[in-house]
Amino acid sequence: MTDTLSIAMAQLNQRVGDLKGNADAMLEWRAKAGAVDLVLFPEQQLIGYPAEDLVLKPAFQKAAALELERLAAVTADGGPAMLVGSILKDGDALYNIVALLEGGKIVAIRKKHELPNYGTFDEKRIFAQGPLPDPVEFRGVKLGLPICEDGWLPSVCTHLTAQGAELLISVNGSPYEIDKDDRRLEEVFATRVIETGLPLIFLNRVGGQDELVFDGCSFVLNADGKAAHHLPDWEEHLRITHWRKGANGWACEGGELAVWEDHPADIYSAMVLALRDYVDRNRFPGVVLGLSGGIDSAICAAIAADALGPDRVWCVMLPSRFTGQLSLDLAVECAAMIGCRLDTIPINPAVVAFDEMLAGSFADKDVDITEENVQSRIRGVTLMALSNKFGHMLLTTGNKSEMSVGYATIYGDMAGGYNPLKDAYKMTVFAISRWRNTHKPRIGLGPDGPVMPEAIITRPPSAELRPDQKDSDSLPDYPVLDDILLGLVEQELSVDEVTARGHPREVVERIERLLYIAEYKRRQAPPGVKLGSRNFGRDRRYPITNAFRSG
Repeated sequence: MTDTLSIAMAQLNQRVGDLKGNADAMLEWRAKAGAVDLVLFPEQQLIGYPAEDLVLKPAFQKAAALELERLAAVTADGGPAMLVGSILKDGDALYNIVALLEGGKIVAIRKKHELPNYGTFDEKRIFAQGPLPDPVEFRGVKLGLPICEDGWLPSVCTHLTAQGAELLISVNGSPYEIDKDDRRLEEVFATRVIETGLPLIFLNRVGGQDELVFDGCSFVLNADGKAAHHLPDWEEHLRITHWRKGANGWACEGGELAVWEDHPADIYSAMVLALRDYVDRNRFPGVVLGLSGGIDSAICAAIAADALGPDRVWCVMLPSRFTGQLSLDLAVECAAMIGCRLDTIPINPAVVAFDEMLAGSFADKDVDITEENVQSRIRGVTLMALSNKFGHMLLTTGNKSEMSVGYATIYGDMAGGYNPLKDAYKMTVFAISRWRNTHKPRIGLGPDGPVMPEAIITRPPSAELRPDQKDSDSLPDYPVLDDILLGLVEQELSVDEVTARGHPREVVERIERLLYIAEYKRRQAPPGVKLGSRNFGRDRRYPITNAFRSG
């Protein structure tokens, strides 16, 4: 029995479905770890997480099993053992597992017991529940291996401790949410340490996968609850940890305590990393977006430049007769500050053509929002044409405040492949814009200085689809609107409860009505990174046809 261990934590990105690529990457990082005893990898690192219903495909299950065997065979070289997250088909049941690979073999498998079934997670539909797991013996040391949710709840760690576990190793696929890094460390896993009296390794992944992004923020806690290591956020990282067994059990030598980003820097980095992985893994040469001279499109252009580099960002100004000269000037200045391409394509010829085409049908009707939406849809068609012709993915730029109440044109400004602001309320947009104008994210590829003129941040928001239009003509001021939406959406409060926060009841009732009737639009919106606990689609799944009103 050893009284020392060297354990490498490989905080990695991954690609869902790229079984060979993920396995090859793990072998590369194993080689980087050098002469350690054990290399740890995140939950389901072999197959990519979350693979959703892809894991139900028999061919996928077989391929995963073969790659796991290949990884195991490599450990016959006498190098480090590996702890690998994957899946296992056992009879008719499919399990979420970790496998200990050593000496050319799969020497132990543990199945996930606590299956999350809330928010973005629906593992009970996909996986069978494993039994309460016993510790795995490695070099004479009893390792407890709670898989993600197994560590978020007390039952598995309590059981492992009762069965003689000496060290807890929790591999995770824990997506980013605002304030979640502190909650993981201080509320959840510090509590497991207190309950069990055991030291704990928390290993998470980084990178984007569709609407989720993983922030890393892995750590090691000793049995006294003090942190021995913090791994950085947003970046792949290999950390070698050194352990020694003393009279009071195992303890980890202290190492670097990386400082994790505060708000709103973490929100901005989440958007950057999510967009980068979405564009690159779907093999787009870059992105195209409409640049209006407003704050939403300006910050989306900045996010894209930080994600991909300015040379892969193509902005297009699409002025109509309602577009003010200030908007044109601000768009030009913004693109120059970011360092990206800017083209101008006036939409008036198409607007005139549509007016003529619809003149007979609209002859007895007053001009109304229909004509405004035609302009937006012309812009959408134009941008999609550029996307089709040149291959760039079209970014949409609507924020969560607008999408909540349907202040967006379906098949117009909602047309596109991805929306960085999908889960960002308008006040968040203001916050990240001010932050980015004075800071550059550590993972950013864009310019060092400001990315937009100050006038873009301070000018009143407007769609510029009619003369002198302001967003406040149709909506409450954004600080008021966002507070109402935080109550109705994020906190699921009733009209009475939101009214009690100091808002006029008739305004809250109107916003609730708009929220519900816009559901059909949101179902057809492009994906975008999840930031909070109640993003539209993955977390908040409301019916389109819905007669309930809490007021």
